[in-house]
Amino acid sequence: MMGPSHALSGAAVWLAGSWALDQFAGYEQSPLAIAVGTAVCAGGALFPDLDMSGRVTQNKGGSTVSRSFGVVSLFIAEVMEKISLGVYHATRLSKDPDRDNGHRTLTHTLPFVGLVTWGTIALCASGGKWAVMGVLFFMIGLALRGLFDEWAKRAGWVVVTLLSAAAAYFTYLHLPSDRGYPMIGVALGVGCFVHILGDMITRAGVPILWPIPIKRRMWRMIGLPDAISFRAGSKVETVVLRVVFTVVAIVSAAGLAGTSILRRFNIEL
Repeated sequence: MMGPSHALSGAAVWLAGSWALDQFAGYEQSPLAIAVGTAVCAGGALFPDLDMSGRVTQNKGGSTVSRSFGVVSLFIAEVMEKISLGVYHATRLSKDPDRDNGHRTLTHTLPFVGLVTWGTIALCASGGKWAVMGVLFFMIGLALRGLFDEWAKRAGWVVVTLLSAAAAYFTYLHLPSDRGYPMIGVALGVGCFVHILGDMITRAGVPILWPIPIKRRMWRMIGLPDAISFRAGSKVETVVLRVVFTVVAIVSAAGLAGTSILRRFNIEL
């Protein structure tokens, strides 16, 4: 899927999940916690495409996530793409085709999702609020780039960077100081997993079963049959799926807001 669709799917899944946890498990979150989780999950739903590099010196090309912070993120994407390609060549079996780029390889696997989730939780726990602010800065930037793609293109990466820094600092000022913030790692991991599922329903598929070898292939692309899958960027994605994700996000957000208002009203009574 394209970047805006990935970001929308991440936001929709987190808002819907937050509403379900609130309704059926009694897990109540503050508005700030919901906003932070939604932004991180939306950004996380773009994160696996950090393996799609562009032309660094020209500040062109690459995926949505690669362009979020200009040449800096493009350079990081270039490094990640080369790492992914190296892992592919180091682990490929006899029937795996040769490749000249690492897109949709390492960062589109379940071990990567697990590593990102655990690593983010550990980083936030050990680094405290400063580490949290760094993670939020990056994830909010990705969320802005994905959810408001056309605006971000017009505004440019400098504006996106400044807004990301301001939002991360605001959150830093209002976060409690005595928590390890594991939910940030969970939100990032959920976003990455949602990204993989989104790419699975396109015709290219993803190597979600890596590193399990199947018939002398380590990097077998798994996805839906062509008859029910769709091409990335097609009308099915850009119209149908985006409308569905938007409706789910709005309805879930409205449900969360309504529940919060009712609780406040009952307390006042």
